[in-house]
Amino acid sequence: MALESALGSANTTRASSALTLRMKVSRINWPLVVMLGVITCSGAAVLYSAGGGWSPWAGMHLLRFSVGVTMMLVMALVDIRHWMRLAYPIYGFGLLLLVWVEVAGEIGMGARRWIDLGFLQVQPSEIMKIALVMVLARYYHGMNPGRISRPMSLLPPLALVAVPVALVMRQPDLGTAVLLLAGAGGLMFLAGVSWIYFAAAIASVLAALPIAWGFLHDYQKDRVLTFLNPEQDPLGAGYHIMQSKIAFGSGGVFGKGYMEGTQSHLDFLPEMQTDFIFTMLAEEMGMIGAILLLCVFAMVIAYGYVIAMRVRHQFGRLIVLGVILNFFLYVFINMAMVMGLIPVVGVPLPFVSYGGTAMLTLLFGFGLVLSASVHRSVPVPDKPGLLF
Repeated sequence: MALESALGSANTTRASSALTLRMKVSRINWPLVVMLGVITCSGAAVLYSAGGGWSPWAGMHLLRFSVGVTMMLVMALVDIRHWMRLAYPIYGFGLLLLVWVEVAGEIGMGARRWIDLGFLQVQPSEIMKIALVMVLARYYHGMNPGRISRPMSLLPPLALVAVPVALVMRQPDLGTAVLLLAGAGGLMFLAGVSWIYFAAAIASVLAALPIAWGFLHDYQKDRVLTFLNPEQDPLGAGYHIMQSKIAFGSGGVFGKGYMEGTQSHLDFLPEMQTDFIFTMLAEEMGMIGAILLLCVFAMVIAYGYVIAMRVRHQFGRLIVLGVILNFFLYVFINMAMVMGLIPVVGVPLPFVSYGGTAMLTLLFGFGLVLSASVHRSVPVPDKPGLLF
């Protein structure tokens, strides 16, 4: 047995060392990197228009992407098994940051969500989205499919999700809490958890909505009521979404032209550099420009799915699916929000909206995706220890 174990270890080492640096670089999914760059450049162009120049947003947007994409490519070269070892520590670090926000976070727009580092404001709830993907992928890796849906097997992942969601709800940040639940729930479903649990959870949530309404903050109630009837307060709670719809409609098929958007440049469109940047793009570039950007987003999601299907180990496959699922949720919720299809929540459009934490966190996630792609064939133990 000792000899077999030694031989297995030697084979694993040889398999890992067989991937030279040149081979790893050649295995990086460069079309995916290019598509992320195209999306970011589109965002920089809109931010240039919004700010009337490289300052204050467009230049910093590209600088952050340059730093983040360098980090992403370095991460792609790191063995996926090292990221597997770090899954629990990164999750624990994310929890510590959420506790730090609770104790000494910066308050903005009525919520305590940020940690001010001077040169950058960090939003730990964004980091937790990727940390949850890592820790759930680590938990479900190698688990017998027959055990995944057992009630006792559901308790650890539910606890892993419940703690950060509760901390985010206290900030309060209902939108991000829902995103955390949706991302984690989707990954658990992809891991093999029975649909019966999800049906029961959805039914319970629907039944509890009348009770939950009484626990919502006033601004959260206003968002829901405004979503149902934005015309009831066009200069107050309904202002954002009504101006967004006006900008969308005025863009038409081909748009008003680059840097010619009236709703944005006359300051009618609020938060045009962050939450409502897609509206500004649609006003200037029209339906054609919006559809082209949407197609690039769809290609990124499709590439992610193809990468996941090529990965031969469960940890890497779940990592890829989890990151792509979170990316999809960002895109869907932001676009649906600015078009008035769902209530307004503070969710940026990935790589287009101005914001440091969301961009760097997503690039960290895509670094994991590329690492899983590069190391798609490395042997990963089905029953690793706590730290491996």
